[in-house]
Amino acid sequence: MSQIPPSILGRAPEQPASAAQPRGLFFIWAAVAFVGVSLALQMGLNANFLAEDIGIEPVQIGHLEAVRESCGVLALGVLALLAGLAEPLIGAAMLALLAVGISAFTHVHSFTWVVLMSLVWSQGLHVWMPLPASMTLSLAEPGRAGHRLGQTQAAGAVGFGSGLLLALGLSSLLGVGMRPMYTIAGVTALAAAAACLAIPRQIKAHRPRLVFRRRYSLYYALCLLEGWRKQITISFAGFLLVKVHHTPLQRMLIMMIAVQVAGYFASPAVGRLIDKIGERRVLLFYYICLIAFFIAYALIPDPRVLYGIYIADSAFFVFAMALTTYANRIAPSGDLTPTLSMGVAMNHVAAVVMPLICGTLWQMYDFRWPFYTGAAAALVSIVLALRLPRLARAKEPAHAEAL
Repeated sequence: MSQIPPSILGRAPEQPASAAQPRGLFFIWAAVAFVGVSLALQMGLNANFLAEDIGIEPVQIGHLEAVRESCGVLALGVLALLAGLAEPLIGAAMLALLAVGISAFTHVHSFTWVVLMSLVWSQGLHVWMPLPASMTLSLAEPGRAGHRLGQTQAAGAVGFGSGLLLALGLSSLLGVGMRPMYTIAGVTALAAAAACLAIPRQIKAHRPRLVFRRRYSLYYALCLLEGWRKQITISFAGFLLVKVHHTPLQRMLIMMIAVQVAGYFASPAVGRLIDKIGERRVLLFYYICLIAFFIAYALIPDPRVLYGIYIADSAFFVFAMALTTYANRIAPSGDLTPTLSMGVAMNHVAAVVMPLICGTLWQMYDFRWPFYTGAAAALVSIVLALRLPRLARAKEPAHAEAL
């Protein structure tokens, strides 16, 4: 799932009354944790539900993912239209959409309804994505913004991990089917919406900024290719394991839990590595490994080997944080928000186009072709990453003109 940068709303933190601050933060964390549970259930069930219950074909999953990711682009427009409204109310409304869309999977039996309900829940989710960080910054004490943001992210991680364990327990120990678990996902999303209503209402949404500058074109291009890579893993790697290698739901859930554990321990280490050796070397290593992963998906027939590749591939998303630190190094404070926002837009453009192309290639030829295109995108990324500075450097002032 694509993340929208915390700064995308482009505003400085506002300090509410101190009495409302602890209560507001508590309910932000509650909402984020409940959303984590809901998303874990949806993502954990997704590949098996689509392949085994709905009987979706590769070209259809391409169409589905294109529709779902288009909501990420539309979210910027929705946030602009809602500028000036209280963010907790926007969040509650969007999480209600998430609840309706996800819980509807309990009853859908056709591809058409899967697409329609995915459009509903994905639009709610993408508008919600920047709000927790934005509201946290508004409620954070001076000098503790990073600490509070870390707590908000931790709440989401706890919720997501709990959701995966819940799905594994329900399916393995109690024999609960996939459809009832979508109802549980909808209920937890409604609980998140209710928590939003307890957050102080003086936090207002501001219009997001989206500006293109030639100076940052290398960053935009790498974000575009990262969106392509991301969808290869999210849309087609899990589908390959279920559709071609018949991986059961419980095994998929265990692998997703392993990915969360790996990401938890790898994220700080990768962050320190970026600080030590710079973005260039980190990204070159990342893209070389991606080529190996994608070729392995295409050519290795043993599913046990592919399980390890899937865990490593999914956990390697942490290396993409080097793109954010690169933007932070080259863009002055005034440019950082619109630069990150444009990066998100480029990421989503690729996330919309790529599933359509790769789903068609799978349908016309075979399952190997989406992964060959992923390897090609990683190869182009290597060529572009070679243009990055060899060593990490301090942020420079930029005086580029906006186009």
